[in-house]
Amino acid sequence: MKYLHTMVRVKDLKKTMDFFRLLGLEETRRTDNEGGRFSLVFMAAPGNEECPVELTYNWDGDDGLPSDSRHFGHLAYETDDIYALCQHLMDNGVTINRPPRDGWMAFVRSPDNVSVELLQKGERKAPQEPWASMENTGHW
Repeated sequence: MKYLHTMVRVKDLKKTMDFFRLLGLEETRRTDNEGGRFSLVFMAAPGNEECPVELTYNWDGDDGLPSDSRHFGHLAYETDDIYALCQHLMDNGVTINRPPRDGWMAFVRSPDNVSVELLQKGERKAPQEPWASMENTGHW
């Protein structure tokens, strides 16, 4: 067995791609299917292209998407500096649903409500503000 990718359906391809770019992912492959009227965009972290997320976008809309994609589970990414990444996301309008109070783990959500876990690479960082006292926001 070999892991290939995780697929999530998206309502706004540009907005969702912009979100994953904020996480540092890059587009690695794209298929635009005229006959099926859909696009598949694969995005992965540089140097980790074998573990992409596949964004599936239906050109004519997708009324069948649930309002809360939490049942999906989550995507998980390791970061060199969880505090810097969370600050970068906040500076770009992303809500930090579960702040990295412990210097180790945070959760955010994509524009399509997909839960994304962020984990500190290596040892957890020492607690620091504003994260140490920040409360959870919404669901993660």
